[in-house]
Amino acid sequence: MSVLEDSVLEDLAGRTVLLTGVTGFIGQALLERLLSGYPDTRVVTVLRGRPGVTAEERLDELVAKPVFAPWRERVGEDEARAAVRNRVRVVAADITDSVPELPDDVDVVVHGASIVSFDPPIDEAFATNVVGTVNLYEAVRRAAERSGRSPHVVHVSTAYVAGSRKGIVAETALDHDVDWATELEYAVEARRSVERASRRPEVLGRLRAAALREQGKAGPAAVAADTERRRREEVDSRLTDYGRERARSLGWPDVYTFTKALGERAAEQTVRDLPLSIVRPAIVESALRHPYPGWIDGFKMADPLILAYGQGMLRALSGIPDGIVDIIPVDLVVNALLGAAARPPEPGDPAYYHVGSGARNPLTLQRLVELVQDYFAEHPLPAPDGRGAIRPREVTLLSDGRAAKVLGTAERAMDLAERALMILPSGDRTRGWQRTLHKQGREVRTLRRYRDLYGAYGAAEVVYADSRTLALDRTLPDGAGCDSAVIDWDHYLREVHCPAVTAAFRLAPPHHPPPRPALTSGRPAPPPRRFEERRDVAAVFDLDGTIVASDVVEAHLWARLLDVPLRSWPGTLLPVLRAAPRYLRTEHRDRGEFLREFVRRYEGADEAELRALARDRLADVLLRRAWPQAIRRIRRHRAAGHRTVLLTGTVDVFVEPLRALFDDMLAARLRVVDGRCTGHFEHPPLIGEARAAWLRAWARDEGIDLTESWAYGDHYSDRPVLEEVGNPVAVNPDARLYRHAKRRRWEIAAWDGDAGAVSALLDAALEEAR
Repeated sequence: MSVLEDSVLEDLAGRTVLLTGVTGFIGQALLERLLSGYPDTRVVTVLRGRPGVTAEERLDELVAKPVFAPWRERVGEDEARAAVRNRVRVVAADITDSVPELPDDVDVVVHGASIVSFDPPIDEAFATNVVGTVNLYEAVRRAAERSGRSPHVVHVSTAYVAGSRKGIVAETALDHDVDWATELEYAVEARRSVERASRRPEVLGRLRAAALREQGKAGPAAVAADTERRRREEVDSRLTDYGRERARSLGWPDVYTFTKALGERAAEQTVRDLPLSIVRPAIVESALRHPYPGWIDGFKMADPLILAYGQGMLRALSGIPDGIVDIIPVDLVVNALLGAAARPPEPGDPAYYHVGSGARNPLTLQRLVELVQDYFAEHPLPAPDGRGAIRPREVTLLSDGRAAKVLGTAERAMDLAERALMILPSGDRTRGWQRTLHKQGREVRTLRRYRDLYGAYGAAEVVYADSRTLALDRTLPDGAGCDSAVIDWDHYLREVHCPAVTAAFRLAPPHHPPPRPALTSGRPAPPPRRFEERRDVAAVFDLDGTIVASDVVEAHLWARLLDVPLRSWPGTLLPVLRAAPRYLRTEHRDRGEFLREFVRRYEGADEAELRALARDRLADVLLRRAWPQAIRRIRRHRAAGHRTVLLTGTVDVFVEPLRALFDDMLAARLRVVDGRCTGHFEHPPLIGEARAAWLRAWARDEGIDLTESWAYGDHYSDRPVLEEVGNPVAVNPDARLYRHAKRRRWEIAAWDGDAGAVSALLDAALEEAR
């Protein structure tokens, strides 16, 4: 039995409480408290299913989460399952669509379902925060009329519905005359309008041109898919702008607080003659005490800032030092909700409660920053490579105007640098620049996002009065109140919250030991990767730039230079060098077109002589030119039983020396007539999405599990194949693939070797000279 053996428990004993939003942060904590501390209270939860998962199955998944662990351990797994089965009923519904008939025995409704993003598209924000509220409360009214009951509605809002203002905000109804029904109508119309505009030919042409520049080498299907992705993103971005600007034009910082405010007004008008309490939490963070100190689920408002600082990505922040950051632990919010639920006001006279810390126990932005800095100074996160620790620098607090200027300058510089890198050839130096640019870009994007989302909160000069909440606290037992004065910020942030945040996101254990000191010299080689032994897994490799440090042009030069005397080298090299700019332009536009143009150089060549040359002279050059890491990786895959596959647009003549390494090889084939090459391919070479299509068909026929398979590529045109497998690896990637791999968090491998091909050519030249 919990400490809540008091009037609150007695007031809710034998009652039925309906909950929405139980999968959310507050909802999970509230359901856990009802199950663990209110044994005589029944629960009805409105929960929507997911594709392939029923609402009931989602409830089972929910009760298996960490928030319920102490209760499960205390009563036993069997007893916990029995309690859920006997005390919890599920109403399967999506409240943004419709709500079916609710049970007639509902005594209390706690509506916590909400969209929690600050910047969703305007229609999505209205759908959850306004339409869902109206749908639910109309269903509650219908149930009340059938049963003759008068259920108490507890509406979970946010303190920030007061809007952008300064000074003290009282615990009363909001003072505005915005009509929620009219705003809803225009929000829905905004979606139709923006969708209609996004389909205009000039818009689609612009989006397709951008997709063609980015995805052209991957193939027409990739271009079409990227065009549609860009259109949808542009629609959502436009609707996000709609919401942000409409909210700001009416005095709210964002569409989240705007629609939550209109949700309150809709609740007041829809509930009407039922008891209504509106509870407005501030910034809800990890638990102070219950179910255990530091319990948290998901990314809360302050957590991205904390993690970004600990990871060394946050050096500046938009906000005023003495601005109040109104944080409140989730268990104090739950205490307030249960206390309010047990004390219904008179119908038609709603009760309002601010649950925060700003009025009673204020925490300034400067103090928050100092405590977070102190925590990471004492408990630095391990560096990503395991070598040493991340030592973040102090955070500089910038005014909004100063932050905007700094961001504008940085973003312009980043854009120019990224454009320059996109046209530079791939290499160690280029990738080094890209790594630096990516890191700096993360810092700039972090500052931009946090300024846009949290700037109004970091610069807040507002205090939410909480006299009603303090009066409610006095009716609650010790240890289960909602008075923020119990919070010791130093202890809470440094000993409870920051450790919980780093542990929750698997960056470090709750009280991580000091990282080992950085090595002073040398860098240990990473241990060889161990692969699971499986026969239904493939390892698919590109050739040029992935296995060997070469391309089609190099392979051609090797073959020609090794077959002519030293004095003929200039005559062999010059035609290719003259054509190089044309080849580069063609390759940049379309790799298939480039390959077709280049193989015309083989028109009239004797096939037998070409194969003999590759076998006798080129094999040694090719193998010496291969990355040692690539050969080792291929052999480890084969040792694990994986099917090794080579997919390349290089002519099969030149890759024949590698056949012993692969179970399957798919290379381009020259068309031969009467023993002479025609200068054309026998079949179209597999490039980009054509390779991906072949891989899907081959895997299906061969019983290969692509979700567990591997693929290796170095060029952005390899992206379609890399995206087909569960383990993509970008090897010495070009600029576009590097950027894509970093965004998708793929493995990036840096393979190197010797100048084998050059050495072989020089050996041949010296031998001839002698």
